[in-house]
Amino acid sequence: METLHIHSDKITAKHYVWLVIIVITISLAFLSYFNTKLSAISIFIVLFLMITILLVMIKIITTPSVSFTLTFMHCQYHSRYGGWATTWHNVTHIGHATVGTQGWHTSLPWIGIRLKSYDNFISSICPRVASRLLLEQRVLLIMALKYSVDSHHQLEDILFDDSPFITQDGEQFIGLQAMLANRMRYNRELLGFDFFIADDVIDRPIADFIGLLRRYKAAAA
Repeated sequence: METLHIHSDKITAKHYVWLVIIVITISLAFLSYFNTKLSAISIFIVLFLMITILLVMIKIITTPSVSFTLTFMHCQYHSRYGGWATTWHNVTHIGHATVGTQGWHTSLPWIGIRLKSYDNFISSICPRVASRLLLEQRVLLIMALKYSVDSHHQLEDILFDDSPFITQDGEQFIGLQAMLANRMRYNRELLGFDFFIADDVIDRPIADFIGLLRRYKAAAA
């Protein structure tokens, strides 16, 4: 399959309206303050500059950022903090994250990813992204533990567990890498996935994005 770049552009009509209102308000306030001191040509220049600023601001906020790159070999996530990547062959399951009890399940605004091996994923991820994953996705672990009826874990023991982690290949992770690996292990036990993708970094509904990822994975098989 061809390489696909996913852009997370979340600007809506509401954002444009507020931006125009703010710029107009600043312009009118500026003109009303200096209305007795500015000539007609000066007022025209000020209005021209304000309109230019408005157009530049719209251009800046509407320039979409690449959040994912999908190729026939791998899935890569991008952010201002860094990113992560995994090959399709290392992905065993992609699905909609849910929590539930007694047969009732509630869908969450997250996509779950389950891996075959943690080794390459943990080794290649940068510390800033690892920290973001731990902080941003802790709410999922808290919810899973809350809904779990037979878990023997205590939240304070697993939320930031940094005990050394031994991989399937015998490699030992310590520190932040161990903390992320342990978090992924708890996620798998309680939620069925190792880590998650939030719905605010994708460009389409969760079900459609899951279908897209599965098609790329199937093509790589």
